[in-house]
Amino acid sequence: MTEEILLRVEGLKMHFPILAGVFRRQVGAVKAVDGVSFNIVRGETLGLVGESGCGKSTTGRAILQLYKPTAGDIYFGDENLVKLSSEQMRRRRSEIQMIFQDAYSSLNPRMPIGEIIKEPMKIFKTANRQEADERVDYLLEVVGLDKRYRDRYPHEFSGGQRQRIGIARALALNPKLIVLDEPISALDVSVQAQVINLLEDLQEKFGLTYLFIAHDLSVVRHISDRVAVMYLGRFVELTDKYSLYDKPLHPYTQGLLSAVPIPDPVVEEQRQRIILEGDVPSPANPPSGCNFRTRCPLATPLCAEQQPEWREVFPGHFVACHATDPSKIEGNPEWQKKYEKEVVA
Repeated sequence: MTEEILLRVEGLKMHFPILAGVFRRQVGAVKAVDGVSFNIVRGETLGLVGESGCGKSTTGRAILQLYKPTAGDIYFGDENLVKLSSEQMRRRRSEIQMIFQDAYSSLNPRMPIGEIIKEPMKIFKTANRQEADERVDYLLEVVGLDKRYRDRYPHEFSGGQRQRIGIARALALNPKLIVLDEPISALDVSVQAQVINLLEDLQEKFGLTYLFIAHDLSVVRHISDRVAVMYLGRFVELTDKYSLYDKPLHPYTQGLLSAVPIPDPVVEEQRQRIILEGDVPSPANPPSGCNFRTRCPLATPLCAEQQPEWREVFPGHFVACHATDPSKIEGNPEWQKKYEKEVVA
């Protein structure tokens, strides 16, 4: 049985112009997203991780066309969202929804939550008043809130409850894809677990597909089917969660995972920490070749000359690193050792 691809992103770029001078001429660009490609299969959760400022949220917003991409194509089903007019895209947004990081700022403080959840149904005219009221009560119950709360305002709820309201609003139009932009990073740890469990239950109940953007690797491992690692606007690795956490191939992924604490003092004491030196370069002036080369312990002159190819090293395991490319490692003993240890073994 062939898996149905719900979302296909090809060569997505999102560059923000840098303007200067009296006439506000463009003198450069911030390359927030610089050529990423990936698919999301119907019913799965793709986790997107990376440091702050690497382009994760921009990728999610570009998919919804909240930002107009500089280049690339975004196919939702068979339709290229980039080619749609504003009115055509507005109609498609009933099938693609977003849940934001700051639940409070994404909710209208002057509207009771019942009206907030009902508003998408009014805009798209999917239900009459009675049907909309019934659906609001149903959605509040589904996300774990009492329907009696429908006349209360957002400021009367806790952070976790406000995020549940945002989830209910996203579900109002029966979407196929939901982009979750760090939906739990502002919540307490105990509340985070409750929201994650709720999202998993809703996915199973409604057959949802998620793009889950986060920087907490343990949370991503719990909820995701596949994980993409992003650095300075580009993907460096993409595979299923088991392969990524058990056998990471890219030096940046290895560095990220080594920073995650393990709740076993014996294992924690024995494992080797990978300390990435230096700071993340500016996306307005990224390094030539491989973006990660300025902090990579395996970097060579080749890394400055050529951008590594996005290759499928194993079935479903993609990585962009010269040290995992057998055609590039000849004459480099350190790369050869890494290739034999991590790829061949």
